[in-house]
Amino acid sequence: MQLYNTLSAKEREALIEEAGKDRLTISFYKYAHIGNPQILRNHLFLAWNDMEVLGRIYVAQEGINAQLSVPADNFNVFKEHLDSISFLENVRLNIAIEQDNKSFLKLKVKVRKKIVADGLNDDTFDVTNKGIHVGAQQFNELIEDENTVLVDMRNHYESEIGHFKNAVTPDVDTFRDSLDIIEQDLAEHKEDKKLVMYCTGGIRCEKASAYYKHKGFKNVYQLEGGIIEYTRQVREKQLENKFLGKNFVFDHRRGERISEEVIAHCHQCGKPCDTHVNCANEACHLLFIQCEECAEKMNNCCSVDCMEVHALPYEEQKRLRKGKGASNKIFKKGRSPVLKYKK
Repeated sequence: MQLYNTLSAKEREALIEEAGKDRLTISFYKYAHIGNPQILRNHLFLAWNDMEVLGRIYVAQEGINAQLSVPADNFNVFKEHLDSISFLENVRLNIAIEQDNKSFLKLKVKVRKKIVADGLNDDTFDVTNKGIHVGAQQFNELIEDENTVLVDMRNHYESEIGHFKNAVTPDVDTFRDSLDIIEQDLAEHKEDKKLVMYCTGGIRCEKASAYYKHKGFKNVYQLEGGIIEYTRQVREKQLENKFLGKNFVFDHRRGERISEEVIAHCHQCGKPCDTHVNCANEACHLLFIQCEECAEKMNNCCSVDCMEVHALPYEEQKRLRKGKGASNKIFKKGRSPVLKYKK
C-alpha cells in the first residue's frame, strides 16, 4: 500500500507540463474533534493520490488544515470525496485568486499535534467556541467604526507586502508570538472595543477568536474565509477593496496581487518591490524581498557569501552542506543582517 510520494518535484513538474491540464489551487480548514488522525491521514492520502491531488495537508486531533492543487477535471470527484466525510461536508473551499499549475509538486499529508502551532495548552479553551464570522461587506463597515480595533493575525513577512488599511500589524515571526502581544496591547479594551481579526484563509483567526473569547474579550469578530474569500466577494459584489498590496501565500507563488499598490521594498536596494524569493544558495534558502535588478546582480542570492557558494559546482555545494543543520536565519524571513533594507 503506497502511503508516500514516489516522484521527485522535478519529475512531477515534467508530468504536469506533459499533461497540459489546468489545475486549481485550493485551501480549506476545519476545526473538529478527530479521534485517530493517523487513520484519516492514510485515508486522505490514498484517495487524493488517485485523484492526482498535490499539496500540504496537516491532520491533528483538533482538525485539518489543507492547501492543495487539484486537476480541474477532477474537482467534482474531489468535492464529492470531501462531502463523504461527515465533518467536511460542505466545508468552505478557498479557491486561489491567481492560479498556477505548479503551486504544489508533491502530496504531503502529515499528522501533527496541532493544525496551527500556537504554543498553548488546548485544554484551557475550546477551539470551536469561535468569534462572529463576517463577510466582506460587513467587514468593510466594521473597520470604519471608531470602536473597532482591526488586527492582522499573520506574521511580519506577510503583512509587509500587503495588509488592510489602518490594521495593527504585529512585528512577529510566528502566530504563537502574536497571541500574547495582542492580548497585552488591547487588555484595556476587552469590553469597550470590537476586536476584528483577519488572516490568509481564516484558520489562524478562528483559533485566535476562541482564545480571546476565553481571555475575556466580549466582541470578537473574524473575516470569513480570510483575505482570499474577501477578495472574491469584493470582485463579485463590486465592493470597495480596502486591502493594500499582495496577499502572501504558502506555495510556490508566494503571493497573490490584490491591489496595485506596492507597499514593500527590496531588502537589498530599497526600491519599491513586493516579490518574495528564496536565496538560491540551498544552504541558506532565506526568504526575502528582491527586485529583478538585484536578482540579476546578486545571482538570486541574499549576500555575496551566498553568491560565492552558489557559484561552486553542485557537488561541492553538497559537500559543504553535509552534516550541517539548517541555519536559524532561514526562519527569520527577511530579518537577516545581510539585508540592508529589511523591515
